[in-house]
Amino acid sequence: MMESIGKGYSALVVGESGGIGGAVHAALSADPNAGRLVGLSRRTYPGFDITNEPSVADAARVLSGEGPFDFVFDATGALTIDGIGPEKALRAIDPSVMARQFAVNAIGPALLLKHFAPLMPRDRRAIFATLSARVGSIGDNRLGGWISYRASKAALNQIVRTAAIELSRTHPQSLVLALHPGTVETRLSAAFRGGHATVTPGVSAARLLALVDRLPAQASGGFYAHDGEAVVW
Repeated sequence: MMESIGKGYSALVVGESGGIGGAVHAALSADPNAGRLVGLSRRTYPGFDITNEPSVADAARVLSGEGPFDFVFDATGALTIDGIGPEKALRAIDPSVMARQFAVNAIGPALLLKHFAPLMPRDRRAIFATLSARVGSIGDNRLGGWISYRASKAALNQIVRTAAIELSRTHPQSLVLALHPGTVETRLSAAFRGGHATVTPGVSAARLLALVDRLPAQASGGFYAHDGEAVVW
């Protein structure tokens, strides 16, 4: 696993207390090529909040001594926030709910990029991967609904694309990716799976890690599904 970043690599999993984050952390723990592995969540770092910049900056400062990080995996994100799920129609839009979706799903990962990308090495391959969602694809949207969540993930995709361009100048071997993990059997998706085929967190994590390991630097800024398919913007 993760052979492309070399033996003894250092990795950081943000959101390792969640279903996918926990599975990614477990898979990396079992990787014989892994060196230092750090998990970051409210459980391991009390008070950590990706929507609060001082919190993110402080975590980066504390963890700077653990770096540089060859691999940063952001497993944060939310579909239901404060008990409110995705709206189904324009008339259901609530600006405060929409703002919270953007805070968690777009601004949070942007803050992680701002404060943790500087902790990635500049002289070798380094990977920053974050969880997006296929419903954030504009070109693939044929059902409508879920406006706030869809828009927040579309914004995340643009953040990834833009960050990849900027980092290519300072970290020429870097890979910045937006990933669709599939419909995963976690609490986040429990009420919304419907008839969709599902995968376990372990299967999703294994597929995502295998994918990012084999993608070339030229793929940086891309949006990929767990099965390796490039997802349309």
